[in-house]
Parts: sequence; C-alpha cells; structure tokens
Amino acid sequence: MTRVLVVEDDRDIAELVERYLQKAGFSTEVLASGRDALKAISDRPPDLLILDLMLPHTDGLEICRAARSDARTAAIPIIMLTARAEESERIVGLELGADDYIAKPFSPNELVARVRALLRRTQRQPEARDISYGPIHVDTERHVVSSSGTAVALTAKEFLLLEYLLRHRGRVLSRDVLLTDVWGYRYTGGTRTVDVHVRRLREKLPALAEGLVTVKQFGYKLVDPHP
Repeated sequence: MTRVLVVEDDRDIAELVERYLQKAGFSTEVLASGRDALKAISDRPPDLLILDLMLPHTDGLEICRAARSDARTAAIPIIMLTARAEESERIVGLELGADDYIAKPFSPNELVARVRALLRRTQRQPEARDISYGPIHVDTERHVVSSSGTAVALTAKEFLLLEYLLRHRGRVLSRDVLLTDVWGYRYTGGTRTVDVHVRRLREKLPALAEGLVTVKQFGYKLVDPHP
C-alpha cells in the first residue's frame, strides 16, 4: 500500500488530511514536528510527502532541502501546504524541489486528486528503453539520469519533465501543454512553475543550457544537440 507521510502541526488539518487519504486507500503517518519528520524520512522514506511550510523546530523548506540533498530521498514526490498564498512563497518551495503546492484553506478532495496525479506519474510503468541527448543518458526503467557518466539527482517532477522534453524533441511545447501532460491537471499556481523547473534542469544538466530553447511568450523547444 502506498504510504504518505503528512507533516502538519495543526491537529484539525492533519486529521482531516489523514481521514481523506485513508478513505482514498492510502496508508498514512502523521507528524507535527519538523525535527521528527527529518528522522522519519531518513529512517523510512515514504512514497509521498505532504509537508506544511510552518513547523516547529525545523520548517518545511528546510525539510524539503534536506530530502532533496540525500540521494535516498531525492526523488520522493513532495506536496507543500501553507497558509501563505503569495507567489513568492510558492516559488521558494518549487525552487527547493517541491513538486506541487497548495495553499490553505484547501479542498481535501482536491488534495487527494493531486496526490493521485503525482503518484500516477512517478510510479507509472515507463517505456522499456533508454534515452540519450548529447552527454545526457536517461534510464527510464530505473529513473536514473547521468551526464557524461556522472549521476545527477533529479526530483520526481524534474525527471518527468526531462523525459517528456526528450520524447518530444524538436516540438515547440507551450507551458500549458507541459502543465497538462507532465503535471496532469490545470495547475492553479500558474505557468511560472514550468519556468522554475526548466531553470533547475538547465542548472543540473548544462547540456540543456543551449539545447532547451525558450520560445518567447509561449514555451520551450528542445533542439538537437550539437555534434
């Protein structure tokens, strides 16, 4: 059974989220402390993490940063919860590697839908073949990415976006298309999240710096690498 770790210090919200997740068939663990969450994630990595931003001892951003810096937990899908609805707060979470972001108050049914959509894309059966792009090699069966033979740690959403771009090489892809096909639903945070994830891919995989071209006021196109 898929196990979801919920880190939320508001008891009412935590119980509501837990109840709806269990009703949807997920196994859940609920923690209220950031310090406890860090230990739990390290000791027994969950299949998905729902993480409040404001937590005692260690905040959600620090937990997200720690999870992404450890190879054993770098690919865990992360959904961040927060009462802060400003775009700047959403961007900070995405910059640190969160895959999704939902502001309080929220619909528990929407949260469950987002959990399912994220898991469906991270746990789906990949096509049984590898993909190469210049020095970049993607093992789609093991979800392993390397550049010039060196392993590169990507978040779950970064991996899915990279795979999608590689499989649609040469096509101009709008931000809306990327949101629909990679994120799997109409993302209420706006298309800025696509730009954040593209920037992180370019930083982690320098070969994309030239190959992944920005199409002004529209989206992106991955052109063939230089020989």
